[in-house]
Amino acid sequence: MDDSWLAVLALSPWLLPALFALVVGDAFLVVLPSETVVVALAALAGATGSPPLAPIIAVAAAGAIVGDALCFAIGRRAGTDRWRWQRMRPVRVAIDRARHAVLSRPAALIFTARYVPFARIAVNLTAGASGLSVQRFLPLSAAAGTAWALYNTAVGAFFGALLAEVPVLAVVISVVVAITLGLAIDALVARAIRRREGRENAE
Repeated sequence: MDDSWLAVLALSPWLLPALFALVVGDAFLVVLPSETVVVALAALAGATGSPPLAPIIAVAAAGAIVGDALCFAIGRRAGTDRWRWQRMRPVRVAIDRARHAVLSRPAALIFTARYVPFARIAVNLTAGASGLSVQRFLPLSAAAGTAWALYNTAVGAFFGALLAEVPVLAVVISVVVAITLGLAIDALVARAIRRREGRENAE
C-alpha cells in the first residue's frame, strides 16, 4: 500500500494550524471530527515519528481550551437560547441537564462533558450563562482539555507504534478504536446522569 501521501501530510506546515482551527471549531460544531483527527495524527506519529507527538498534544489542548473558553464567553454574553442551534433538541436537553449541576459540581461536569460532544457545548454555554466565575472555569477547562488531548494522542500513538510497518492500517484501527471508546464513554456518562437524576427526583 502506497503511504507516501502520509509523509507529505505529516510535513505540511499547515498541519498544526489546521488542527488548532478544527479543535476550536469543534467547540461549537459537533460534526467536526476533532477527536478523530487528533487520534489519526498521533497514530501517524507513533508509526513514522512524524509529526512529533508533543506539538500534537500542545495544539490539541490549546484548541480545546480556546474553544471551550469562547463557548463559555458566548454563554456569558448571550445566554443559552438566543440562536436557533441552541434550541435544537439534543443541545436543549443537554443544557437543561447541565443547568442543574454546573454550579454545584462544575469539576465533574466539565471533565466528563469534554468527551461528549453535545454535553460539552451545553456545559460550557451553561457555565457562562449561570454565572460560574472565569477564575473557576478556566483552570477546570484547561485541565480537561489537556487530559482530552493526552487521552486521544495516547490511543493513536499506541496503535501507531503497534502497527508501525503499516501506518495506514494503524491510523484506521486507532480511529475505529477511538470512536468505539467515545461511544462507550458517551453511554456511560448518559447512564450516570440518568441514575443521578433518578435519585434526585426520588428525594
